[in-house]
Amino acid sequence: MERSLFLARLLGPTFVAIAVGMLVNLGMYQTMIAEALHPGIVFYLSGLLSLLAGLAIVNLHNRWQADWRVIITVLGWLMTIGGIIRIVLPQVAIAVGSTIYSGRASAIVAALIIGTLGAFLSFKGYRRRA
Repeated sequence: MERSLFLARLLGPTFVAIAVGMLVNLGMYQTMIAEALHPGIVFYLSGLLSLLAGLAIVNLHNRWQADWRVIITVLGWLMTIGGIIRIVLPQVAIAVGSTIYSGRASAIVAALIIGTLGAFLSFKGYRRRA
């Protein structure tokens, strides 16, 4: 199986599950996000895991073609950069995260964006091939 399809099949359903979880349990997710945006081991570990996952994607799939596959590459680079920032400049990451998740509406918008991206990647990964 092509790497792009494998990664789309991996990331797509994961993003959909996260988005549905956020929308169904919005209050709980807002609490978890607020707790995660404090300096500490959870914040550091999230940066480490993001860095590792991002580097894995970038090393397996660093394709800058003008089609849907570039989304996977961009996600890999965003995860890598986000992980580095959380590890090296946690105060910046906390400020950015606090701005993005500043209220109920922004959490809903984030969930809808994540869900749409997940649905698109799932479609690309699991659709029938001719």
